[in-house]
Amino acid sequence: MDFEIYRGLIQQVLAEDIGAGDITTEALVPEGERGKAEICARQKLVTVGLPLARLVFRELDPALEVEIAAGEGETVEAGTVLLRLEGKLRPILTGERTALNILQHLCGVATKTARFVERVRPAKTRILDTRKTLPGLRRLEKYAVLMGGGENHRFGLYDAILIKDNHLAVVAGAGEGKIARAIRLARAARPGLPVEIEVETVEEMEEALAAGAEAILLDNFPPAELEEAVRRGRGKTRLEASGGIDLGTISDVAATGVESVSLGCLTHSAPAADIALELVTG
Repeated sequence: MDFEIYRGLIQQVLAEDIGAGDITTEALVPEGERGKAEICARQKLVTVGLPLARLVFRELDPALEVEIAAGEGETVEAGTVLLRLEGKLRPILTGERTALNILQHLCGVATKTARFVERVRPAKTRILDTRKTLPGLRRLEKYAVLMGGGENHRFGLYDAILIKDNHLAVVAGAGEGKIARAIRLARAARPGLPVEIEVETVEEMEEALAAGAEAILLDNFPPAELEEAVRRGRGKTRLEASGGIDLGTISDVAATGVESVSLGCLTHSAPAADIALELVTG
């Protein structure tokens, strides 16, 4: 990951927070006051985005010494030091919240992903992300999923065909079935790309199989129907489960033998990881 491409984003979020100036720090901390600080994990987590945090502090003061003390994608225990900082205290305190916001969010995504990956073992089910990401942060959030042991689904509307229920509603009509018709239209428009289609029943899956879909998304299938769909479709196409799956049910879903599971919750509702910055005294 080339974190330098996010320098503009760092500048934007710092400007959002600082505005005309950090009035509290400027009032209480002498301009030349120096010190040390550490950013530490307060829970077990997967580390992501440490170079971004360093960019935050270096943007405020290029002379700050910022040591990254953990590896990207590393699982660390509570109490682990992630970054060490030394230099003027004003930029350290001014950049604290911006750096922590970034780390807490990305580490939260990676940590939640890692929990899902752990729950599907020993099955070989792949944990996939979705496009349910915060605007402007998709690449970073999908990077965090990778660091947590998951895999990336399509990055946008431009790089893969996925026919969903509203697409099917548009093409529904007289003549051949809507599923076969949608697959035919998609393949004619982009003959070089595989076609994935979302279905809601085993019968619709059979239609998609007959139409030659390269991948089928089994949306909100009850456990018994999912198991039946996997039994009928295994070896004929790539099967992906999605919808209503959480940490409590993912093991049962993986046990059906479905090849992959896509989870919007990895990015749209991952809890922030507990990370803090503390000044080093003495």
